Amino acid sequence: MTDRFDCFYCRDDLHGKKYIKKDERPVCVRCFDKFCANTCTECRRPIGTDSKELHHKGRYWHEDCFRCFKCYKGLAKESFSVKDDKIMCGKCSSREDAPRCHGCYKSILPGDENVEYKNNVWHDSCFTCYQCKLPIRTKSFLTKGEDVYCAPCHQKKFGKHCVHCKQAITSGGVTYQDQPWHSDCFVCHTCRKPLAGTRFTSHEEHAYCVDCYKSTVAKKCSGCQSPITGFGKGINVVNYEDKSWHEYCFNCKKCSLGLANKPFVVKGEAIYCPDCAKKV
Repeated sequence: MTDRFDCFYCRDDLHGKKYIKKDERPVCVRCFDKFCANTCTECRRPIGTDSKELHHKGRYWHEDCFRCFKCYKGLAKESFSVKDDKIMCGKCSSREDAPRCHGCYKSILPGDENVEYKNNVWHDSCFTCYQCKLPIRTKSFLTKGEDVYCAPCHQKKFGKHCVHCKQAITSGGVTYQDQPWHSDCFVCHTCRKPLAGTRFTSHEEHAYCVDCYKSTVAKKCSGCQSPITGFGKGINVVNYEDKSWHEYCFNCKKCSLGLANKPFVVKGEAIYCPDCAKKV
């Protein structure tokens, strides 16, 4: 008489049938699937005898369920890593651990060209000028608040602009009446000669070189007929009615006494001191 060889659970005879040993006990396929099969970590269904089982650190998967948490690539025959109990392929793991671009917020992978500035990192193509949107790359740049500008855009937006041509002043320049000018733009109103570094004067909001002011703008002294410029000798001027004199020309026609700040008498085109006026 043959010894009985039964399933540990259902007691069915296992002679000539497929069975599995579980803890040194024979179990039929049906009972193994029902009572002994491990649960797949991914799909939460039993891993039956007809499926290939994969395991890692006390967890189990169907072969088709063992895949990358990010891209779903099958990892049964691939290298993988585990982060926070998540299975990932090598590429996704690199992305997960890589720093994030401060511009596009995507991962910066090993080998990607990048820029680091003030504890932040960008893809090289994402580190762009706030104004023109072009990548900075190897060009110099400046910042305003949190924004980055290439040098030309920063100068254009925040630099001084010539009051005449409205263009940016990148170097040098002249300040006149608290306003900035290019040296080449600050010129005589009449002859257009540059005035930077030379003597000049102004009249009705226009600047003139000394020669043009004398010839085209300045009043003529009623005494010597020379221009009254305010330069050098003759800074002080005497005005009477519609006529003007250098102070040193405002003299009595007869005795040549200086009459600035003194009584005088006008007869025709001439001026006299009171004593000489009585004799004329």
